[in-house]
Amino acid sequence: MIKILAVDDKRDNLIVLRAMLGMLIPDCAMLEAMSGEEGIRVARETNPDTILMDILMPGMDGFEATRRLKADPATSSIPVILLTAVENNAANRTLGLKAGADAFLSKPIEEDELVAQVTAMLKTRATDTERRVRMDELEELVALRTKELKKSADLLAITLDQTISVLANTVETKDPYTAGHQIRCAALALEIAQEMRLPAEQRRGIHTAARVHDIGKIKIPSEILSKPGKINRLEFSLIQEHPTVGESIISPVDFPWPVSKMIAQHHERLDGSGYPMGLTGDAILLEARVIAVADVVEAISSYRPYRPALGVDVALDEIEKNAGTKYDPEVVRACIALFKEDRFAFEP
Repeated sequence: MIKILAVDDKRDNLIVLRAMLGMLIPDCAMLEAMSGEEGIRVARETNPDTILMDILMPGMDGFEATRRLKADPATSSIPVILLTAVENNAANRTLGLKAGADAFLSKPIEEDELVAQVTAMLKTRATDTERRVRMDELEELVALRTKELKKSADLLAITLDQTISVLANTVETKDPYTAGHQIRCAALALEIAQEMRLPAEQRRGIHTAARVHDIGKIKIPSEILSKPGKINRLEFSLIQEHPTVGESIISPVDFPWPVSKMIAQHHERLDGSGYPMGLTGDAILLEARVIAVADVVEAISSYRPYRPALGVDVALDEIEKNAGTKYDPEVVRACIALFKEDRFAFEP
């Protein structure tokens, strides 16, 4: 059943419209309102297919009623046909267009024109309804797809994290000290990156690389890694290979961050005294410079087979006196601030 709302302050006009619509559009149900305010209320309550709006009414006229209907999301899509007086046709049409009217009918109303205008508005309404349905369907599809993509991304993130854990645990089979060292180093590196206010994705990359930065030690014989005394030159040369070995192990993995490069460079120093490539300054990734400081602080402060733990104060003194030569001064400042202000401590 088609619903048409007729708004007119004169009862006789409404009676005429009802008779005309009943004769010309048999499946039409006409709703009535005798003021602009009442017309807005009825439109909101019944959501008619078309509104026939008289212009000259006391209180709120047809222009203002149309303006309010078009401004309300609940009624803005309902076509409004303004009923205009012949003697003021041009002026009324201009004002009606500004108010948002969809069409006009001149008084006295001709039957053919009434049917043509109402039919056109019903088609417009139907098209608009179909468009809204399609948009709703599209929004539901997009929401479903977004949910599926998020689920896939979450699963990939979990898988990636599990892969990193497996890689980190692999080193433990060769060196039990290295496993705990990587975990603590990664925790400090992440806090330093946050202290430096690095972007979230960059922080994630640093944390990921730090968790496996010593993966290359899997190639070093266990007797060297666990040797209680001082190592010789040959043994140290083997140890110096672990960043390059780690890079070769990790490089086939397609991380969203330069993880393999961070691993390769975590023993490089600003003045070129590091290894394996002797890189200097900005040739060393910022991420690698962060990991380098965290690596040194954790290693010095913790127990090793060849020496007792030296403590955090000794470690901080090392990076502070070599800031700007071996270590990035901004990274050093961030690291020292974390410990001095009691905002970070290594897990036992």
